[in-house]
Amino acid sequence: MTGDSDSISFRIVADLLASRTGQRIDEGRRWRIPSALAGVFRQRGISNLDQLVCLLAQPGEATLADEVVEALLNNETYFFRDRMMFDQLAERVLPSLAQARANRRRLSIWSAGCSTGQEPLSLAMQLRDRPDLWDGWHIDILATDISGKAINAARQGVYSQFEVQRGLGVTQMLKYFTETPRGWKVDPELRSRIRYRVQNLLDPMIEGQKFDLILCRNVLLYFDPGTRSRAFDRISSAMASDGWLMLGAGETANGHTRALRPEPDSINLHRPARHSEPDDQRRARP
Repeated sequence: MTGDSDSISFRIVADLLASRTGQRIDEGRRWRIPSALAGVFRQRGISNLDQLVCLLAQPGEATLADEVVEALLNNETYFFRDRMMFDQLAERVLPSLAQARANRRRLSIWSAGCSTGQEPLSLAMQLRDRPDLWDGWHIDILATDISGKAINAARQGVYSQFEVQRGLGVTQMLKYFTETPRGWKVDPELRSRIRYRVQNLLDPMIEGQKFDLILCRNVLLYFDPGTRSRAFDRISSAMASDGWLMLGAGETANGHTRALRPEPDSINLHRPARHSEPDDQRRARP
């Protein structure tokens, strides 16, 4: 009976995460639940999932449910994660956007699932390192995550020695960060380039903004096919008609949406599907 009880408790906790975030934990990743919830167990004085589920069933335990969901979210990230993808942004995507937006000199970027902020900060560093392209531009970087804890950390912009060394060379560390008693604090001017907001990827964008570049990496991996299709609907509706989408390693829009297509000869870049149509076909459409 213990095994059956444990299986039911696992399913209840997994369903709680799915209902709140769209992310699913399958049986193959069941092992990570006890370690992810270790802090919750300590704070609540419990030792297993069955006890946790009993507490969740009690009236007035909404805060506990929030704590469980927060603990189960995967906030793994680091600066310039998958460096080849950032090289691709610097060498291909950003110069293309600089040319396409040269008349209005405005750029809108969305980092979806930004975790504790390393991804949007990495992008902000790339932009600031190219004053020849971006001086005089208005560049808006929106960084969102479903985790309130992660967004609060991103807003603080203070990273441990371990965190700041992951993906950054010494030159970048000294250029963009200052060592403080609390850790390495990001340069305020760089931090000011980014707007952080708690938001579920599956919810509509609040302001209906269209983005020239969207980064949504290593988020869709945790969605089932139906939820993944809904996420792609949200993403594609938020893209400019000639915008760019960068997914994470092992992720693709193929089979999940007709609104996006892979960009040839690229690493996980996608464009709006209609953008790929020849001009004569586009003109022929009523």
